[in-house]
Amino acid sequence: MAHSQGWVKRYLKAFCKGFFVAVPVAVTFLDRVACVARVEGASMQPSLNPGGSQSSDVVLLNHWKVRNFEVQRGDIVSLVSPKNPEQKIIKRVIALEGDIVKTIGHKNRYVKVPRGHIWVEGDHHGHSFDSNSFGPKCGGWRKRK
Repeated sequence: MAHSQGWVKRYLKAFCKGFFVAVPVAVTFLDRVACVARVEGASMQPSLNPGGSQSSDVVLLNHWKVRNFEVQRGDIVSLVSPKNPEQKIIKRVIALEGDIVKTIGHKNRYVKVPRGHIWVEGDHHGHSFDSNSFGPKCGGWRKRK
């Protein structure tokens, strides 16, 4: 009996050591490097959720590129929704700071993207809450020159 209790103590000690190392590493990874997110809705169809409302896609969001100012036209990014700060939206980067965009349904036909901002749109034009609704989005970053 004493022998089996010793094995349990060693196991619990090893588990606790591993747990207290793995959790901070995992949290740091998810915050700084990348995380997984589920994409719902039709705004990014047909690229994401081609099956419609019956399905949702899973994507890997690369935090590293944003932190290193490497966002490019064509990238898919996750942003805080201007409608609901508790919600994230996923859109495609159409234009970077300094670019001039021909809009779809925006109050101005052409918009010059201000410094530190990006223009994002959903792939399913006309079925997306994007920069055409809320204008250029502040990315919280500045492109290094």
